[in-house]
Amino acid sequence: MFDLISDNVLVALIGGGGGIVLGLAARLGRFCTLGAIEDYLYGGSDARLRMWGVAIGVSICGSFFASQLGYFGLSEASYLSQSLNIGASVIGGLMFGYGMALAGNCGYGALARLGGGDLRSLVIVLVMGLSALFVLSGPLGYANLAIFPHSADPLAVPGLAHGIHDMTGIPVSAVGLAIGLVIIILSIATRSKGVIKPALLWGGIVGFAIVSGWVGTDFVARNGFDATPIVSHTFSAPIGASMLYAMTASGTAITFGVGSVIGLLFGSFIGSLIKGHFKWEACEDPRELRRQIVGAALMGAGAVIAFGCSVGQGLSAMSVLAYSAPITLAAIFVGASFGLKQLIEGFQPVVD
Repeated sequence: MFDLISDNVLVALIGGGGGIVLGLAARLGRFCTLGAIEDYLYGGSDARLRMWGVAIGVSICGSFFASQLGYFGLSEASYLSQSLNIGASVIGGLMFGYGMALAGNCGYGALARLGGGDLRSLVIVLVMGLSALFVLSGPLGYANLAIFPHSADPLAVPGLAHGIHDMTGIPVSAVGLAIGLVIIILSIATRSKGVIKPALLWGGIVGFAIVSGWVGTDFVARNGFDATPIVSHTFSAPIGASMLYAMTASGTAITFGVGSVIGLLFGSFIGSLIKGHFKWEACEDPRELRRQIVGAALMGAGAVIAFGCSVGQGLSAMSVLAYSAPITLAAIFVGASFGLKQLIEGFQPVVD
């Protein structure tokens, strides 16, 4: 296989396959970070929040089961090779969550809406990608590394499962599988109105898409000729990388992240056609556009600081039980809640 196709192209195809699944989940299963939070806080429904729970649980079980079978070197996952920086997780998560509320979508959701013809999301995607590059490798790159270092720390305990193993002696895979199963059970054991089996099924499909990234890139890293990072889906820095690749493809190697972004666009496009929802839309309110631009800029910067977005930290990092994942996810929830309250309620005092 590796004689016929390069390592870079193969990992991009793996990312593209998972991206297509994630795009279909967004359009057909209504899998959405901000939508889940808004439904829970203001819609009286935790259906999509529980869908997220299923996705997290399945991704954890799948990742640790694959590790047990030898298909995934768990400790080599990108999120477990970085030292924990609580300040970066909290500040970056708050920035991302608040920006997500202002923009009306995260990077994943914006790409999914763009695949359905929403040109407003094109602005969000472009600004978020530029903002991520600006902080990752642009003028603020040195400041970001100085204030929020994400250096490799070989002496640190990689994640929660490894920490529990060190304290109790229970195998790492057993810890991960147990935690994943508990999350799945808690997510599906409900009588809440609006929680339906198809929604929970899409959550499981999303979880498997995350696992496919880990297993696929691990396979290429073990059997290919080039040094391949073991990664899974995230939609912050890869958006910027995709923009660069679109301009410099003749001299730049394609990556898993670029393939993931392209696959997500294609999958959401197909999903919108299946649902009959494809429609060209544009922003007609300058105030809305300004708010979305500010939100997208905050998301791009926040995701780089936190080393991942709602999908990167909330699913990919969570799937390997990285310490940063629950901290960042909680911060994203708080930031999004604050932003939604500002937009919906306007912080007006209650008058009796």
